[in-house]
Amino acid sequence: MPDQNYCIYLVFSKTGTWLSRALKYFQPSKYVHTSIGFDETFNEMYSFGRINPKNPFSGGFVKESLYEGVYKNNPASECQIFKVPVTFKQFEGLKKDIEYFYNTREKYGYNFLGLFGVFFNRPIYRKNHYFCSQFVYILLKKHHILDVGKVPELVQTIDLFELENKKLIYEGLIADLEHKEPQKSILKFHNSLK
Repeated sequence: MPDQNYCIYLVFSKTGTWLSRALKYFQPSKYVHTSIGFDETFNEMYSFGRINPKNPFSGGFVKESLYEGVYKNNPASECQIFKVPVTFKQFEGLKKDIEYFYNTREKYGYNFLGLFGVFFNRPIYRKNHYFCSQFVYILLKKHHILDVGKVPELVQTIDLFELENKKLIYEGLIADLEHKEPQKSILKFHNSLK
């Protein structure tokens, strides 16, 4: 039973970049990018995407902010944010996994080929390479939060919507989302990832 004091956030977004528009052909969802976060400031979220906001091919593990990078460069970006209650064990496990990815981020790349595998329904596994929904799903499945019965290499953003205990807390333009300062209660974890 999830502890109401612990939750994670799933952020689904659409930036309007050419890559974002191209990904619409791979999945029937308005939102094509997925990130996971641990607090409602959304100053720090984690996913696989652009390392350099101006270069769509510089992909890998990224620490994102809804107020910087690609989102800041594309004012018409939209998002949908869900709050998901989890247990203390799940929360701590997810944080440890994210910390590991962050500390070893140089060895990871973006699974561009995997996107074609999704399109043709043929999973393409590449060691240390992920696309965003594949990465988030691996974390959710490992910690018994979501299992959609697919191999991670075929999981699309729309599959993550099958999570039953999620609560929608925002949908709309990112520019209209109030920019919140980091809360003191989460600084210890965030500071460890700097």
